[in-house]
Amino acid sequence: MKLKTIYRCQECGQASAKWMGQCPACNGWNTFVEEAEEVLSKAAAKSRGLTEFSSDPVRLSQAGAASQSAIATGITELDRALGGGLIAGQVLLLAGPPGIGKSTLMLETAKALASGAFKSGELLYVTGEESIEQVGSRASRLGAVAENIYLLAETNLARVLEAFNKIKPAALIIDSIQTMYHPDFVGAPGSVGQIRECASELLKTVKARGTPLFLLGHVTKEGTLAGPKVLEHIVDTVLYFDAEKNNIYRILRPHKNRFGAIDEIGIFEMGEKGLKSVSDASALVAETNRERALAGRAFSVAFEGSRPILAEVQALVSRSYYPFPRRTVTGMDLNRAQVLLAAAEKNVGLRLDNMDVFASFQGGLKIKDTALDLAFCAALISSAKDIELPGDCFFAGEVGILAQCSNPGFVSRRLAEAERLGFKKAFIPKQSVKEAAKFKNLGLFPVEDLGALNSELMKLAPGVKSRA
Repeated sequence: MKLKTIYRCQECGQASAKWMGQCPACNGWNTFVEEAEEVLSKAAAKSRGLTEFSSDPVRLSQAGAASQSAIATGITELDRALGGGLIAGQVLLLAGPPGIGKSTLMLETAKALASGAFKSGELLYVTGEESIEQVGSRASRLGAVAENIYLLAETNLARVLEAFNKIKPAALIIDSIQTMYHPDFVGAPGSVGQIRECASELLKTVKARGTPLFLLGHVTKEGTLAGPKVLEHIVDTVLYFDAEKNNIYRILRPHKNRFGAIDEIGIFEMGEKGLKSVSDASALVAETNRERALAGRAFSVAFEGSRPILAEVQALVSRSYYPFPRRTVTGMDLNRAQVLLAAAEKNVGLRLDNMDVFASFQGGLKIKDTALDLAFCAALISSAKDIELPGDCFFAGEVGILAQCSNPGFVSRRLAEAERLGFKKAFIPKQSVKEAAKFKNLGLFPVEDLGALNSELMKLAPGVKSRA
């Protein structure tokens, strides 16, 4: 076997014949690491290219659709994020920052599968970061102990595959892919070459047997997945684990899913005994005290996939002591917020050129639903004019660049959720009134644009004058 030396970027996988200080592909500095790469002859390369996935070409009309029934994991929120459950042979990559709960979720998933869908089979949990005693201690604390779950503390991929072929598990969990190394390839564990080769070898093994594979992955300080980008292309599903609301809630967000949609999220609550599924998404904000009227606070209902989530928008407009007033937005696209600020300034008469504006979604939520535009503008006007908004006011509507309000979609479902949560007044676009007329417990306040919204808000606090 002939080897040649190459230099590969550890951020994006770009290869170079010589070392470079800056990667030309991702512009990262000092990311090139020396690796040894096997040089294959033409015959060997052709032979290696023939895998067990090779087949004769067929007509698309004759291919048919393979029937793929989802296997419920037993973890409600994980199934929701996966679009119903696992598929035979699915390769899933779970990424997140240290301490977020990836290993905890995998242990609980292993226990749920061992007690449910794979009750008659075995599961293999491979740990490359902890000892068997450490994993066993955590499993005991979480109540995730089952007789048909096998533990293996190993980083050598050859031994992992040997154990896999011996046990023939119904599911395989690798914690984590960055700790694995292929003995036939040169390079430290976690390097681009090792991650790529280990993932490819695991992929071929589990796909041939139809075994679901869970890969746990690290993230960089920028929050992106550590390792080569090709890793995300190899796997079927990529899930990111984020922390929300002072590390109490965990949000599981799919970024790729070949077997389902990626607009669903899973919500978990971290407790002393592990992660607990949060079935009522509005619980993230529902405990907020709504009995007290506050200036700069407005409520709406956003949709993440098919589930409604109560959102509390908070805005603070205060005098600026800097030459350039600050615009700080958390959980919302800053460019979108800038457009809404400009629309409010022009159509409501606010003067924000000497004002700092801070806005956020309570609970640390990150929401892209444009139905929250009207709530954002209401919170902005409320804070700028010191209008205290009652906690029973609800806002839903998309605001355009010319300050006009339009139907946000799913109006009936948003109002049904608002009615369930006890709201009494609903500020919605005029074109949504007909659809909302069936909600008798909600007082409807139709608004055509931000000027009409301002007029309705001023009625809540007559005599209040704008500070702007």
